[in-house]
Amino acid sequence: MSKPYKLIGEDVYKNRTEKINSELFTLTYGSVVAQLCRDYNNNYKKVNEQLESMGYNIGIRLIEEFLAKTNSGRCINFKETAEIISKVGFKMFLNTTPTVDNFSADGKQFNLILEDNPLAEFVELPDDNKAVKELWYSNVLVGVLKGALQMVQLDVDVSFVKDVLRGDPSTEMKLRLNKILKDEIPAGED
Repeated sequence: MSKPYKLIGEDVYKNRTEKINSELFTLTYGSVVAQLCRDYNNNYKKVNEQLESMGYNIGIRLIEEFLAKTNSGRCINFKETAEIISKVGFKMFLNTTPTVDNFSADGKQFNLILEDNPLAEFVELPDDNKAVKELWYSNVLVGVLKGALQMVQLDVDVSFVKDVLRGDPSTEMKLRLNKILKDEIPAGED
């Protein structure tokens, strides 16, 4: 990729991505989270797990669209991966660009800081004194990142560390590279 990542993200978002109304998207996601809270009787640990699982399934499919529309190849290192996730991936799918911060000395961990989280617009957490401590409302993003990165042979841990819905000044996710997976041919396919 010769163009700067920010310009690539903006180009893909403006010219190659089908768009939907952001309020409709936000409210639909909110309805899904609310229904999960009802289904699991406000057991927010289970809601978080379900949101992550849903996100994982979305991520393993979104990566195909991402690769097709961006024509991007394999990243050189995890730092380049971080920049592409931030400036191209988030821009392309959520029209926001998180800041990459706190890159570890070993190059295997970084944080994404979302000043604007489109999933958290118009949201009020349940007033039961548990949700603000236990529910990671946007946990679908954890699964999306895990699923997408696994499809490009990166085994990562992803978690939220801050959330504006919990009273923090921004929403922040931590990504940690565990290992680079080997390209393997499925059994029976030579």
